[in-house]
Amino acid sequence: MSLQQNVMTAIKTAMKAKNKTALTALRAVKSAILLVQTETGAGEELTEEQELKILQKLVKQRKDSAAIYLEQNRKDLALPEIDEAEVISQFLPEALSEEEIEKVVMMTIESIGAEGMKDMGKVMGIVSQQLAGQADGKTISTIVRQKLA
Repeated sequence: MSLQQNVMTAIKTAMKAKNKTALTALRAVKSAILLVQTETGAGEELTEEQELKILQKLVKQRKDSAAIYLEQNRKDLALPEIDEAEVISQFLPEALSEEEIEKVVMMTIESIGAEGMKDMGKVMGIVSQQLAGQADGKTISTIVRQKLA
């Protein structure tokens, strides 16, 4: 079942349960999918990679907004953002732990013979592609910097 079908099913469930937070988050996912589909061509199915990017972007937006609200002591605004991020995250594959990401980074560094920060771009490109949807870029970047420094 495609992401769009899963989201539609979840929207129906959220409507029946009268869960406004989930409904808002799921409608945002549906909207983002429709926007990407209309950009690429009418009715064209999205690849799994495109779907993952959309979901990751939406989760990141909500987490960033929540962080800003928390810095400004606005928990009332931060909590709905965090809740929406959790709802959207349900559609993402299981995230890897830092140790698992570290193993992939080390294997990549060894396989391409990366030495120092000048090779960070190469390593980031390969690792980001391998771990698409399983780790966020910020975590990967931090680990790559530690290993290449």
